[in-house]
Amino acid sequence: MALDEPGRPERSERLEQSGRLEQLERYYDAVPRPGARAEDFGPLTLFVREGQGWPYYARPTLGWTGREATADDVRRVLARQRELGAPESFEWVAETTPGLRTVVEAAGLTVHEHPLMALVAEPDPDGPRSRPAASVTVGVLAADDPALPSAVAVPNLAFADRGTGIGTAGPTELDEAVAACLADGAVERIADRIRAGLTVQAAAVEDGVALCAGQHQPVGAVTEIVGVGTLPAARRRSLAQAVTAALVADAREHGVTTVFLSADSEDVARIYARLGFRRVATALIAEPAESAAPAPTTAPDEQ
Repeated sequence: MALDEPGRPERSERLEQSGRLEQLERYYDAVPRPGARAEDFGPLTLFVREGQGWPYYARPTLGWTGREATADDVRRVLARQRELGAPESFEWVAETTPGLRTVVEAAGLTVHEHPLMALVAEPDPDGPRSRPAASVTVGVLAADDPALPSAVAVPNLAFADRGTGIGTAGPTELDEAVAACLADGAVERIADRIRAGLTVQAAAVEDGVALCAGQHQPVGAVTEIVGVGTLPAARRRSLAQAVTAALVADAREHGVTTVFLSADSEDVARIYARLGFRRVATALIAEPAESAAPAPTTAPDEQ
C-alpha cells in the first residue's frame, strides 16, 4: 500500500493509539505492586495496600481474555473492600474496557470522567510565558531535603480546596498539614519511595517551604505525573506549570519515553496542553454515590 493511499494515516493513528493504551494498562498493573498485593476476581483485580499509605483500588485484570465483568463481579469486589476497610473504588480507561462502566453503575457506583493525557508535543509556543518569581526555586527533592515535609503536605490542602482560584488555606494550615504528615509517617514513606527509585518528588520552594509539589512514578520507560497541587493561597503564580515541567524534564533525563497524567477537568486539561500534553483517552474513577467526586491523580490548580 502506498504511503499516501487514503485511510493509511487513520490506520497508523489507530495502531499508535492501541499501542499506547496497551502500554498504559501494563503500567497501571505494575505501579501498585511494590506496595500492594493483588487479589484475583477473574476479570477484575483488587490491589490491597500492604501497610500504611495511600489505599489502592480495583481495576480490570491485565491480559484477561475470558468473559466480561458483570455487576456481580463488581459486588464481590465491593464486599471484599468493605471487609478490608478499604475504599470502594475502581479505576480504568474507558476506551480499553468500554463495557465496565455499565456494570459498575449497575452495582450502585458513580463514575467520574477525567481527561487522560500524554506528552506528545512541545509546549505551545503561543501559550503564556509567565514564570515563578525569582524567590521561588523549582526542582526535584532528595529524600533528606528539608522541604520534603511541606512538599508531601501541600497537595492535601490543594485537593481539599479544588479549583483554579486563590483560596484561603495558607502558611498556618500548611504547618498543621505538615505536622499531620510527619505524625502519620507519610513523609517517611515518600522518602523511602524516593530512595527506592519508585517516586520522584518535585516542588516549588520559597523560604524553605514547598508552595506547590507533585510527583512522577516511573516504571521502566513509562511514568505518570501525580498529585500536583498548589497551596490555595499561593495560586496564580505559575507554580503548578513549573513543577510539572520539572517532573517532565526529570523523566526525560532518565530515559522515560511515555509521560502521562489524568487531569481534573477540561479546564485543567487546557493548562496541560500548553506544556505539550494531549488527550489520548478518558480515565474513569468509580466510587459510591455518597462520596465526593474524587480528585484524579493530578490536577494543576492555577492558570
